[in-house]
Amino acid sequence: MKQTGDLNLVKKINKSIVLHYIRNYSPISRARIAEQTGLTKATVSSLVNELLESSLANEIGTGESSGGRKPMMLLFNRTAGYALGIDLGVNYIRAVLTDLEGTIVEQYKVQHDNTVLELALAELKACIREMLRRVPQSVYGIVGIGIGIPGISNGQGDVLFAPNLGWTHVPLQRIIEEEFGIAVVIDNEANAGAVGEKEFGAGRDAADLVYISVGIGIGAGIIIKGELFRGSSGFSGEIGHMSIQHDGKPCRCGNAGCWEMYASENALYEAAKNVLNTQSVDMETLLSLAEKGESSVIKLFERVGHFLGVGVVNIINGFNPELIIIGGRLAEAGQWLRPTMLQSLEGRSLPYPRERLQIEFSQLGSRSAVLGACSFAISKFFASTKVSVE
Repeated sequence: MKQTGDLNLVKKINKSIVLHYIRNYSPISRARIAEQTGLTKATVSSLVNELLESSLANEIGTGESSGGRKPMMLLFNRTAGYALGIDLGVNYIRAVLTDLEGTIVEQYKVQHDNTVLELALAELKACIREMLRRVPQSVYGIVGIGIGIPGISNGQGDVLFAPNLGWTHVPLQRIIEEEFGIAVVIDNEANAGAVGEKEFGAGRDAADLVYISVGIGIGAGIIIKGELFRGSSGFSGEIGHMSIQHDGKPCRCGNAGCWEMYASENALYEAAKNVLNTQSVDMETLLSLAEKGESSVIKLFERVGHFLGVGVVNIINGFNPELIIIGGRLAEAGQWLRPTMLQSLEGRSLPYPRERLQIEFSQLGSRSAVLGACSFAISKFFASTKVSVE
């Protein structure tokens, strides 16, 4: 029994390696895969045949000969299935449908007021149903659903604590899997954003990066040596709740003076209500006013940029990353945030960690987290790929 188990594990690993090369380097031949991986040609041929049978790869004809018989070239079948990624925001739900390479084929967004848990879950389920209705015909259909949440989740997909949603101990993975019968991955939305930027955006060439998601709250996804850093208990990245003022404003998390009380969308809206003498304000309105040159609104963005820089200083000094990416909805105001943010960095951060640092605003905009969530779902699908042992 032990030997069979070991053979299964080795074959699963080898199959994963072969699939990795077809996914990332196709068109590619069997011989080239064997050369690059060190696996025997017979092993590669057997595993490729399984991937052809499972429709994850296709033969597309012969390539150029290097002296012998022309090799048969292999292409990854990116439309064998689709992934659904969801960014569950505090007041919105954004969803995208991608193929197995992360190319977006459908998008959807709906607002929700998050007043009652049951209503928010109903909106989430309705969003998923709408996206399932749009899935193109394929061999595998939806291979998985990834959901980024603004809070802390555990390995079982429970939302343990999401203060800006007002959620505690919500078994979200179980709820959605029972409703739709599809594998679900739950993770922090900033972790999803970091993976999205690493795979598809500004972080593709960086080994060490911090993605800062600035929305109603602030979170961070940390990638070290190309891998997502989760911390000893899996709860890293809650940097919106580090104190930047010891006796500052009370936060919903129970702390006081949290960074997100000064540098988030919520902080911007609270200040804007006073300046504009209104009870209701949104990002679209503020961006429009700033673009028209409204000085009072531009000053609001500049103030938030200053506080954004105060928090980023702690990340620079503490982590010494090569790249920091500012994402989330507030990143759309980058042209007004950047000057005061950089002033804070230059005046407060240590010079040596800052020396080679790059700071970028997200290339993916509001799609970082949903694309990362799709990546989580796709990775889980490939990790569960079955193998057979002769």
